[in-house]
Amino acid sequence: MQWFAIWQNFEFLWPWMIAFLPLPWIVRLLVKPIKQEQSPLLAPQIMQRVSEPLANERFIDPSLQSRKVPFLFALLWLLVILAAMRPIWYLSPTPFTTSGKDMILAVDLSGSMKKADMYLGGHDVDRLTAVKSVVSEFIEKRQGDRMGLVVFGSQAFLQSPLTYDLYTVKSLLNESEIGMAGNNTAIGDAIGLTLKHRKKSQQSESVLILLTDGSNTDGEVDPIEAAEMAQKMGLKIYTIGVGRIEHRTGLDAFFKSAKNDMDTASLQKIAELTNGRFFLANDTKQLKQIYQEINALESVEHEVNSYRLRTELYAWPLGTAFALSVLLAWLQLRKVGM
Repeated sequence: MQWFAIWQNFEFLWPWMIAFLPLPWIVRLLVKPIKQEQSPLLAPQIMQRVSEPLANERFIDPSLQSRKVPFLFALLWLLVILAAMRPIWYLSPTPFTTSGKDMILAVDLSGSMKKADMYLGGHDVDRLTAVKSVVSEFIEKRQGDRMGLVVFGSQAFLQSPLTYDLYTVKSLLNESEIGMAGNNTAIGDAIGLTLKHRKKSQQSESVLILLTDGSNTDGEVDPIEAAEMAQKMGLKIYTIGVGRIEHRTGLDAFFKSAKNDMDTASLQKIAELTNGRFFLANDTKQLKQIYQEINALESVEHEVNSYRLRTELYAWPLGTAFALSVLLAWLQLRKVGM
């Protein structure tokens, strides 16, 4: 049983290369050697003088003219085939934590995100800076998930497709800037783009975390219609409204446009339709608590051996074959010299 457990760690990556093993024998059976004839036309006198000594010399070993391949040459070919099969030795399995989830982050980059009403590290910062700080920590905690990044303003753009490379997702988020996708807010387009990308995924469980500070003011897709389609496709949406809501009254509400105010009713409706939840974050502390709660709600991790460290062993038979070829060449030169 112990030997069986040890040999379980040994494997050939290209075992089909063994099909070339009988190739030298097949060639020797099918291909006949070409007879070499010497013509004394150029120097008949010289050829006549050396004809008798040449007749007694044997330049070709009679054993090589048979259909059998000498043992050392057969061993040389076997070692070459063994190296071509790429033998490997697996080291101890490395556990890889996976949740089996696809998570896409949709972040609002509209002009209103530059409003400095969030508090971080003892200073007032704009909304996007606070979001980057909190979401970066959230990404680091989701090791094992495939994550993607959608940014939206007047239009929605896929910054990162679903990937296990969370470092890249985090870097792309931190490199995003306010206004790079336009100054308006296309919430429906962000959901629609997520659904379009999700079709390429084979995972049954997918989550969209949509963060915005406004209402749908641009785009071609209605957010509620997009949410209904997400419900049919099994996409769960967590909506997060970030920033302080200003309640205008009287003349202030009449003269100031309210189109950029947060549409909490629509965000809550989107979450309800897709079996998600709606959160409201008035400051950075609340935003951090929200992402911690989402992390706990979507935590179904288990361990699997998704990859194993290995070492290549082809160098050993290949090096032995090279040493044997040098030895055979030396033996042939020595035989000719004698």
